[in-house]
Amino acid sequence: MADLTLATHRCEAIPVLAPYPRANRAMLALDLGTTTGWALHGIDGLITSGTVSFRPGRFDGGGMRYLRFTNWLTEIDRLTGPVAAIWFEEVRRHAATDAAHVYGGLMATLTAWAELRGIPYEGVPVGTIKRHATGKGNAPKEAMISAARARGFSPADDNEADAIAILLWALETKGGLQ
Repeated sequence: MADLTLATHRCEAIPVLAPYPRANRAMLALDLGTTTGWALHGIDGLITSGTVSFRPGRFDGGGMRYLRFTNWLTEIDRLTGPVAAIWFEEVRRHAATDAAHVYGGLMATLTAWAELRGIPYEGVPVGTIKRHATGKGNAPKEAMISAARARGFSPADDNEADAIAILLWALETKGGLQ
């Protein structure tokens, strides 16, 4: 299902943060796409991350990727305890039409899923994430991966690195309030 990276082997990889207002609940960050990067701050304070593919199979109908995404979100919520909040990368420009369609479908699925459960969600602009992680709002993918590694994580690709950066941004700025 999903590749998992647990990268909390160094103490400095977990930032010292004030308790989040919704204690005892997990926080989820997503980089939406056919290969979705995810990072989760669990109720135990550990950060786990990975990627999951929603590429349709040869005989799948057009909506199967979104049903799989819904099931994946439900499973994350069930396994980690209730999710307190979700942040996702807010992309305003796509290089290809297909990527834009997939992103829009995943975002619609995510927001509807969260609305049904009363879970707050927020899109974070790409430049905000990159600037927080690297100091540069238009940083390339390699810089995002390097920034995650510098914080003690081992992202498999740029999707996971982006999700880690979104989660760290949300934790360190209290969801953009600081």
